[in-house]
Amino acid sequence: MKKGLILLLTILAVLSGCTQKATTSGEPNYVRMANSEMKRNPESWMVDFSKDIKWNYTHGLEMQAMIQVSEKTGDEKYYAYAENYADTMVNEDGTIKTYILERYNIDHVNPGKILFPIYKKTQNPKYLKALQLLRSQMETHPRISNGGFWHKQIYPHQVWLDGLYMASPFLAEYGKTFDEPALFDEVALQLTTAYDDLIDEKTGLLYHGWDESREQRWADPVTGKSPNFWSRSIGWYMMALVDVLDFMPADHPQRKEIIAILNKISTTVEKFRDPETGMWYQVTDQGSREGNYLESSGSIMFIYTWVKGAQKGYLPEAFAEKGKAAYDLFVKQFIRENTDGTISVTDVCSVAGLGGEKKYRDGSFEYYISEPVRDDDPKAVGPFIMASILLDK
Repeated sequence: MKKGLILLLTILAVLSGCTQKATTSGEPNYVRMANSEMKRNPESWMVDFSKDIKWNYTHGLEMQAMIQVSEKTGDEKYYAYAENYADTMVNEDGTIKTYILERYNIDHVNPGKILFPIYKKTQNPKYLKALQLLRSQMETHPRISNGGFWHKQIYPHQVWLDGLYMASPFLAEYGKTFDEPALFDEVALQLTTAYDDLIDEKTGLLYHGWDESREQRWADPVTGKSPNFWSRSIGWYMMALVDVLDFMPADHPQRKEIIAILNKISTTVEKFRDPETGMWYQVTDQGSREGNYLESSGSIMFIYTWVKGAQKGYLPEAFAEKGKAAYDLFVKQFIRENTDGTISVTDVCSVAGLGGEKKYRDGSFEYYISEPVRDDDPKAVGPFIMASILLDK
């Protein structure tokens, strides 16, 4: 019954695409959202509600989306917006403002992705030096025993799904750009070991984190896994899988394994869609539990992965239509028209993690639903723009 209702919803979404609120202006959603963000944040360092400049993964995600809008439209203003962030943050000697390598924060590798196209276009050596600096972090980044990267220096012996997106596509692109083929083996190691460490055989979903030491209060004393499934963390991992394949050689011995994992997790998350809206919940497998809510960033990351995976031939062709229909449902559920002509994405979990000192995050259901929810968070804005470009919507 549940699957039948979702199928009916997706068919209706395709048929009623012309009624989407966010397409009333005639401009595609990726242009409208990019313009809306630039209006909300006149300087690119201001995204993610920033009061001061910082080298941050969320900025990297949104600036990557802006560069894609520029490539799609041919309008240089979107590229200039992203380049302005890079120029603000990267010093002439290639050092990066607010970045400290010795913190071994894997999140801080993600903004480096925008430096590849910016360096290619400008040939400014400071961007090459910054790329080399970020690459050097991963040469000495601490690891668990099977080679998986720690999430951060302050989270010892821990692998989080989020971190797979932060470093793996960067390293894969670095390997292709600068002819360092060993990095493809590195990326394959990271993605496959994380899957083995975090998979739940019963549901097919991936847990948010794994503590090899079993020292954290959130870690299961036997398995080391965190206690719940968080949709955005699974979304980060899925985007990592589909993005690294852009750079990994067709004949790499583990490419098929990565595609197989992508197929498994893409099929699995479909089972956990809300039957009424076709979207996904903050805590993935507990949609009927009081306090759980439909969350936009995880939902759009799943949709992005489905669409890109199908378009690239990694996923069955059926996922192209499923992704397109789910996108239309997403617009209906989460995209809001504002009185000033901008659009917003709603219902974004602002942040979620595990452990910590100031406030210990125990990975419980109650924890995940307690974090603030806000509009226009880059963690939903970026993937929404990217998915819109893929669908030309």
